Amino acid sequence: MTEKEKMLAGKIYDPSDEELFKMRSRAHMLSQQYNNLYDNDDKKEKIIDELIPKHKEGLYLQGPVFFDYGTFTSFGKNCYANFNFTVLDTCPVSIGDNVFFGPNCTIATPVHPFLWQERNMKQKENGALYDDEYGKPITIHSNCWIASNVVIIGGVTIGEGCVIGAGSVVTRDIPANSLAVGNPCRVIRKISEKDSVKYKQELF
Repeated sequence: MTEKEKMLAGKIYDPSDEELFKMRSRAHMLSQQYNNLYDNDDKKEKIIDELIPKHKEGLYLQGPVFFDYGTFTSFGKNCYANFNFTVLDTCPVSIGDNVFFGPNCTIATPVHPFLWQERNMKQKENGALYDDEYGKPITIHSNCWIASNVVIIGGVTIGEGCVIGAGSVVTRDIPANSLAVGNPCRVIRKISEKDSVKYKQELF
């Protein structure tokens, strides 16, 4: 297996691999180019197409954004992310339709060994430094709202129709149609018809 194949399969891999380094550098460059453009600049769509080729129509990223690879992230239709959206996609990140992200959200698939003896930098025969890493995929199903300052950890699946409260750290799967908050994020209750804004007369 190549180092890229190991990475995507969730195996221990060498992130200093030349192919991976070039892919990351390209994604970082495209992210920076995107961030330097004004909101109404037509070039933004072209950069998104290069950075995130697996996206459907209606994707809007406010920026600034940061993607580790981009090519390993997919978006469904009509997704939106507010300021400071970070995706570390060393493993596949799958995002469904109509998913909204508040400011300062992070999707982080990478994992490092817990033992420092395994986590610290090592030296190759040629003197180059590297570390052992692995990752776990993340799936966010359609129609979710991920509020401000949420961190989603590798290996997590968020079911359809969920609301994840501001500041949450999602470390475990969240079942569909749940309101979940906290660190670690826990399900508070199911979302139901009673949550409709039509029952909130103060809004009208």
